[in-house]
Amino acid sequence: MPLPESFIQELKVRSDLADLASNYVSLKHSGKNLVGLCPFHSEKSPSFNIYPENGSFYCFGCGVGGDVITFVRRIENLDYMEAIRFLAQRAGMQVPEAEVDDGMAKLRTRVLEINRETARYYYSVLNSEEGRGGREYFAHRALKPETIRHFGLGFSPASRFALVNLLEKKGYTQNEMVLANVAFQSRSGRAVDRFFGRAMFPIIDLRGNVVAFGGRTLGDDKPKYLNTSETPVFNKGSMLFALNFAKNVNSQRLILCEGYMDVIALHQAGFQEAVATLGTSLTSAQARLMARYAKEIVICYDSDAPGQKAASRAIPILREAGLIVRVLTVAGGKDPDEYIKANGPLKFKQLLDDCGNDVEYRLQKARLGLNLQNPEQRVEYLNAAASILSTLENRIEQEVYAGRLAQEAGINTSTVMNQILAYGKKNRKKQLKKQFKSVQQQTAGLRDRVNPEKAGNLRAAGAEESLIAHILKFPESAKKIAEVLPPEKFITEFNRRVYAIIVGRITNGNTAGLAELSQELNMDEISSVARMLAAQDGISLTWPDVQEYISVISQENDKKIMSRDDSLQAEDIEDYLNRLRQQKK
Repeated sequence: MPLPESFIQELKVRSDLADLASNYVSLKHSGKNLVGLCPFHSEKSPSFNIYPENGSFYCFGCGVGGDVITFVRRIENLDYMEAIRFLAQRAGMQVPEAEVDDGMAKLRTRVLEINRETARYYYSVLNSEEGRGGREYFAHRALKPETIRHFGLGFSPASRFALVNLLEKKGYTQNEMVLANVAFQSRSGRAVDRFFGRAMFPIIDLRGNVVAFGGRTLGDDKPKYLNTSETPVFNKGSMLFALNFAKNVNSQRLILCEGYMDVIALHQAGFQEAVATLGTSLTSAQARLMARYAKEIVICYDSDAPGQKAASRAIPILREAGLIVRVLTVAGGKDPDEYIKANGPLKFKQLLDDCGNDVEYRLQKARLGLNLQNPEQRVEYLNAAASILSTLENRIEQEVYAGRLAQEAGINTSTVMNQILAYGKKNRKKQLKKQFKSVQQQTAGLRDRVNPEKAGNLRAAGAEESLIAHILKFPESAKKIAEVLPPEKFITEFNRRVYAIIVGRITNGNTAGLAELSQELNMDEISSVARMLAAQDGISLTWPDVQEYISVISQENDKKIMSRDDSLQAEDIEDYLNRLRQQKK
């Protein structure tokens, strides 16, 4: 059953979107609205808008929008009921759980319970006879018992059914285990343990829930690391290993490592601000997540070729999230764990304090292997360096490095700056061309996955969207409009469905805002409705305007009927033509 109308209304009143969003993004007033850099994608110019008048948000850059419930769902990676509980707890309200039958929320709860039991089991195995291999591995990596306890490390036994059998005894079904990805279904249909004979690393979210696992083989088995796949509670591209601990350090700095063991070794050595990605390259979502807890990121990847390549890829992603980036290069091709073992924490701290920023790192990489005494190689280096500096937003920063380059190469600073500006102009032209193409596609409906019929029905879809936005802003007009425009006259299926839901709710005496629609539409669909509202911000339709839109939809509907109905009589066609003549007068 849906939540009571009165509960949703009170929750909306107590949950101010701007107040909540300001915990995640810096907002500035722009007239009656607020704007800021979007927390859902990387951008340099603010395109994220909050409309206090109707409690909605919309980003013109990535197309994400909705209300306070949708915002919480996206920013905290929650399902609908979890977002409701999150807001209710924040507002000091009690969710009427007896009224709710939410299958996905129940499944997520079961998956989290399975993960908790699994983590406890692996930890117990590590401390048993079966876990000797795991204990030897962790001892070889010089981990202390308190570190192992702190991270909840464990060991998965060699048996292929040990965990499955244990969880079955505790009342969990094999299907639930497969959905949690702690098991997989064999050809015979029997659930089999996903992890076996591996050192286990629980992955814990910011609320302290075990959401996934990483398992490292002790031998030469492939893959070396096996990680939980996507589940109802885990998305590897939007989480970071050990951030649940690192966020409490409050140092405004995070150390970004490649692997679990590097992070654990750094924490043990006193560097508790270390985190790592989860078996994938750094994503924009992870960079934005780090930006919530830090201003500066020190990339601390392995100094081998793959590690340096990964660092080069991570730099622009972190910069786009508004972070200051520095790069720590460990000498001798060692990873951070090896370096600390060989030289101690104090030496590593010195490396950490002395490491250069990302610009210096990229310039050093560009110069590597080039002889600046050779004119051709000097030009190659200067062009590469100018290209790097053209990506910087700060003109002063550009000129400082341009002066250094000019001195290094024995040329005028103005020459270097001219080349930097030329590359910058070229980059901006490419970006503008890309943005223009994107806007063209959006205007033509070519990228509208929610309403794919829009591209072929632009005139009708535009009128439909304007009417939907108008009714959401002025629900008192719904009955009058519905009397002359029933939902079946809408041309596009998605807009027809939204219109029917809104008119149906209002006709029955209920509220029809984005919060109410969130119970019936998915997040992408809510974003589409939020876009309609954003497009009409500051525009108030008069009744003649509304009538014009109704007329457009009716005309397009008539055309559609005429084009597909071969059984129409001559008088039907004449009647249609007369209506067209009448509308033109």
